[in-house]
Amino acid sequence: MRLWRTVPTMTGMARDHERPDLGFTYQVRKNGDVEILRHGHQIVCLRGSEATDLLARAERASEFDLQQLLARLTGNYKRGNERLAGRRPRNGD
Repeated sequence: MRLWRTVPTMTGMARDHERPDLGFTYQVRKNGDVEILRHGHQIVCLRGSEATDLLARAERASEFDLQQLLARLTGNYKRGNERLAGRRPRNGD
């Protein structure tokens, strides 16, 4: 017996070429908890007010904005400085 239902969030296609799919989805459990998954693996489980806030924001969000929101909630969010960090002397070649 499945204890959760999958909420469709992405079509699997990127919204456009500049905004790729980051691989995040979410599932709502029967008890109201929300699991955030990336490429099918559970990353975090939200409960209570955090779960209801996410569901409310997810209803209003576009596909790209939903991916960004889920990334931020999991802490798996690129900050834009990864390329520059490799050029710093302390990070080596």
